[in-house]
Amino acid sequence: MPAPFHLEKLLFTPAVPSEQAATVIFAFPNEYSVGITSLGYQIIWSMLAQRRDLAVARLFTDGHEPLPDQTELLGFSMSWELDYANILTMLEALDIPILASDRGHEHPLVFGGGPVLTANPEPFAAFFDVVLLGDGEVVLDAFIDTYQTVRGCDRATQLRRLAQVPGVYIPALYRATYSDPTGPLAAIEPVDADIPPRIEKQTYRGNTLSTSAVVTAKAAWENIYMVEVVRSCPEMCRFCLASYLTLPFRTAPLAGGLIPAVEKGMAVTDRLGLLGASVTQHPEFDALLDYLNQPQFDDMRLSIASVRTNTVNQKLTETLTRHGTKSITIAIESGSERVRQIVNKKLATEEIVAAAVNAKAGGLSALKLYGMAGIPGEMPEDLETTAALMVQLKQAAPGLRLTLGCSTFVPKAHTPFQWYGVDPQADKRLKLLQKRLRPQGIDFRPESYNWSIIQAMISRGDRRLTPLLLQAREFGDSLGSYKRAFKALKGELPPLEFYVHEHWQRDQPLPWDHLQGPLPKPTLLKHLDDATTHFSAAAQTPILA
Repeated sequence: MPAPFHLEKLLFTPAVPSEQAATVIFAFPNEYSVGITSLGYQIIWSMLAQRRDLAVARLFTDGHEPLPDQTELLGFSMSWELDYANILTMLEALDIPILASDRGHEHPLVFGGGPVLTANPEPFAAFFDVVLLGDGEVVLDAFIDTYQTVRGCDRATQLRRLAQVPGVYIPALYRATYSDPTGPLAAIEPVDADIPPRIEKQTYRGNTLSTSAVVTAKAAWENIYMVEVVRSCPEMCRFCLASYLTLPFRTAPLAGGLIPAVEKGMAVTDRLGLLGASVTQHPEFDALLDYLNQPQFDDMRLSIASVRTNTVNQKLTETLTRHGTKSITIAIESGSERVRQIVNKKLATEEIVAAAVNAKAGGLSALKLYGMAGIPGEMPEDLETTAALMVQLKQAAPGLRLTLGCSTFVPKAHTPFQWYGVDPQADKRLKLLQKRLRPQGIDFRPESYNWSIIQAMISRGDRRLTPLLLQAREFGDSLGSYKRAFKALKGELPPLEFYVHEHWQRDQPLPWDHLQGPLPKPTLLKHLDDATTHFSAAAQTPILA
C-alpha cells in the first residue's frame, strides 16, 4: 500500500538524478505519519534528494515510493529504540540479511543514524554496515562523497575507506572483548592500526537550523510546518541526553533566519511548530513573539515543543492562547528543590507556581508537567513533596487543569548519570504518586515502568545483546519477552540486572568509550560529583567508591 506522497507540499526542489546516480533507499522504521513528522528524517531525505549523484526512494512500514531493482545504499533514521524490530522486518522484506556479517557485495551497504544510534549503537552494531554519528549537516555529505570514490570497489575496501571519514563508524572493524561472558566489557578496539581508535560525533556549529522540507495533512501533526529555533539546551540536566549529546547550545538568528523561515512555511500552511529542547531560552524569543503577534498571523495555529518553566510569563501564554493553543508543558522533574539541585534543574518552587498562575492568567486551560521518579539521590519523602507541590498549584491557579506525566529515571550514554542504574523502587514510587494525586482530582499519567527497564537495557547495552534482541523479537515486544530471552541465553551474557539496575564503577570501560561525545569522561565525572554533593546522608553513592 503506497503512502500518501501525493498530498505532500514540498518546500525544496529535488534534483534530477544523473544517469550514473547511485541508488538509495532511505527508510523510517515506522508508519509514514510518524516518519514524515520527524524533522530529522525530513532533513536527511531532502539532503539526499538534492544530490544529482543519488536516486532516492523513501520507505516506511506502511508504504514506499517506487524502489530500485538494485539498491546500493539503504539508510535508516532511528529515533526510538524498539523500532529495531521494524528495521529487521524491513531488511527481510527486501531480501537483505539481518546481520551485516552475512551480506555480500550484491547487497546494499546498510547505514543508520539518529539519536538512538548516535548515543549508543552497540546493541544494534551487528545489523549495520555503517553508523553515522552526529549531525547530518556535517556527516551525511562526507559519507556520500567518500562512498562515491569507492563505489566500484569490493565491500571490504569500501568499509575500510569509509572508516576514515570523521563521524562514520564501521562496527565490523572494531572488536569487543569481555572480562568473562557475563562480566563487564574489557575493551573495544579497532581490528588493526589503520582504523581510528576513536570516532568523534560530528557537530554542526552553524546557526542556520532546520525547517520542514515537506508539509502534509497525513503527518501526525496535520499540516504542521516545523522550525528549529534552538539546538541543544544550556541547562544540562544531569540525566538529559537531549542536552549532553547535542552540545553546544546553538540558536537561529531572528532576522535572516527565523523570520524568513516562518514566512516560507506560512505561505503553504497555517500551522507552525517551534522546535528545540529549550525554545524559550532563545535570546530573541520575546522579539519572535512580537513578530508572530502581527495581524497577518492572526489565523496561524502555534505549537511550542518545550518551554522552560521560569519563562512562562503572561505574554507567552496570551500569545499561545491567541494562536489556538490551550495547554502548555513544562518539565519540573521533582517537587523537591534538593532533587532539582541534584539534576542541575535551576528552578525554584516559586517559579513553578508563577508558571501556573501565568498560564491561567494568559487564558490557557491546562498545564502539563513532567516529572521523574527514581532520580539518583531521591528519597521517598521527595515524592511526597512532588505530590504536595501539585496540590499547591491547584490552589494557586484554581480552574487550571493539571496533568503530571511521570517517567522513571533511565541512564543514558554520554551523560553524568550514565553510571547509575534504574532504581528498583521507582515503580512503587510511581504508584505512591498516583495514590496521592488522583483523590485530589489531578490527572496523573505515569509512563510504563516496564518500558523503562527495556529502555535502560538498550541504553547501556553492548554487542552481547544482539542475540537477545533477535530472541525477544521472536517472543514479542514485552518485558516478559526480554526476560525470557535472558533466561534462554543464560551464561552467554550478563543478567538483566547488570544492564538495568547495577551502578557501574567509574573506571569500568563503557560500551561506547570508543565513541566520543561532546564532553570527555573526566568532565562528565566532574558533573557527577557536583550532583552528589546534594545527596542526603541517607542516599548511598556506591559508584563513588
